[in-house]
Amino acid sequence: MNELTALVLRHGVGFVFLNVLFQQLGVPVPAVPTLLVAGALAADGRLPFGSLLAAAFLATVAADTAWFLLGRRYGQKVLKTLCKLSLSPDSCVRQTEGLFDSYGLRSLLFAKFVPGYSTVAPPLAGAAGATLPRFLVFTSGGTLLWAGTALGLGLVFHGAIDRVLAFLSSLGSGAFALLAGGLVLYVAVKWTQRRRFYRFLRMARIGVGDLRQLMDDGQTPLIVDVRSNNARNRDPRRIPGAIVVNILELDEKIGHLPTDREIVLYCT
Repeated sequence: MNELTALVLRHGVGFVFLNVLFQQLGVPVPAVPTLLVAGALAADGRLPFGSLLAAAFLATVAADTAWFLLGRRYGQKVLKTLCKLSLSPDSCVRQTEGLFDSYGLRSLLFAKFVPGYSTVAPPLAGAAGATLPRFLVFTSGGTLLWAGTALGLGLVFHGAIDRVLAFLSSLGSGAFALLAGGLVLYVAVKWTQRRRFYRFLRMARIGVGDLRQLMDDGQTPLIVDVRSNNARNRDPRRIPGAIVVNILELDEKIGHLPTDREIVLYCT
C-alpha cells in the first residue's frame, strides 16, 4: 500500500484518472483503495480534492458512455459477453437484469456500489433503449455519489488510513504477499465455482434441435420462459407454447409445475 501512496503522490490526479478509467472499462484494477488514499492525501493538503473528484468523475462517465453506446449498438450480445467473462456467470444476468427491471435508470445511482453491476449497467441501459441525455443524468449522479463517498471517507478518516498504511509499510513485502494471496484465493474459489457451473450446464442442456424433435414427436414438454421483463421487451419472440415465469420467482413456483412432463427452461 505504501507503493500505492507513492504512485498517487508521484502521478497525482492523472494516476487517479487512469486507475478509475481502467476499472470502469472492466480491467480488474480496484479503484476504491486509490480513491481512499487520494482522499487521505487531500486531507493532508498534498493533493487537490476538487481535481481528484473531477478526474474520477470524467473517467467514470467516459467509460460508462462508451459501454452505453456499445449496448445500444450490439444489445444483448454485450451483456452476454460481459457475463461470460464474469467469475460468477450463474448470477450475472439474473442479478443485473433483476436490478434494472426493478429500478430502471435509477439503478445507475447505486450501480457503482454493487459488485458486478457497475460495468454491466451502462450497456444494459443502452440495450434497453434509454436516451443518452437521461443516461448521462443518472450515471453522473451515481458517479458523484460513488467517487465522492470514497474520496470523502479518505478525507474524513485520513488518520486511520495513515496508520493502516504505516502498519502495512512496516510489514514490507509481507503485506503485499498477504494481499496478493487473498486475491489469488478468491479468484481460485470463484474459478472453481465457474467451472462447476459450466459442467452442470453441459449435463443439463438441451439443444434447439432436440427440443424441436420432442415437440414434433408429440411429447409436449413444458417450456418455461424465465427471461427478465427487460429481456423480453428487447426481444418479444417466444417459443410457441412457452409459459412465462419471472426468474426471481422461479424457486417458489417450480414446485407447482407438473412432474409428468419434461420441463425445459430458457433464458438470455
